[in-house]
Amino acid sequence: MATEAHARHSIAEYRSDYEEGRRLRGLRCACGFVTATWGLVCPKCGGRALEEVELSGRGRLAAFTVQTVPSDEFLNDAPYAYVVVDLEEGGRITGWVEGIRDEKELTVGAPVRWTPTYKPGVHFTLEPAPGPTTRESPP
Repeated sequence: MATEAHARHSIAEYRSDYEEGRRLRGLRCACGFVTATWGLVCPKCGGRALEEVELSGRGRLAAFTVQTVPSDEFLNDAPYAYVVVDLEEGGRITGWVEGIRDEKELTVGAPVRWTPTYKPGVHFTLEPAPGPTTRESPP
């Protein structure tokens, strides 16, 4: 007889956690696949052996588009970028980046991090690009 290793959280609990800045969570399947999307089965293998994991919220842009005609919640924020992020731990999540006026301001692969805000959805900010590394000359 299989038993639940943990209590499942509702979609509303997942959403309120990231929107209220508490945490970003996901699920890891026994097959190793990680998803940031709430579900009852693994989207890769269909398995039900899912373990809840806390996600760092750091990742890289996989895709994006600039929204110029926003929904009511984002009326005063347009334009902004709607983004798809590949998270460090695995899995993808959609969200938004404020202050983006033109697609030329973003590149696929740019580092981002989850930043809690009072606005709905998963808010990301761009991380500064790592600077050039310098090597010390041998003595």
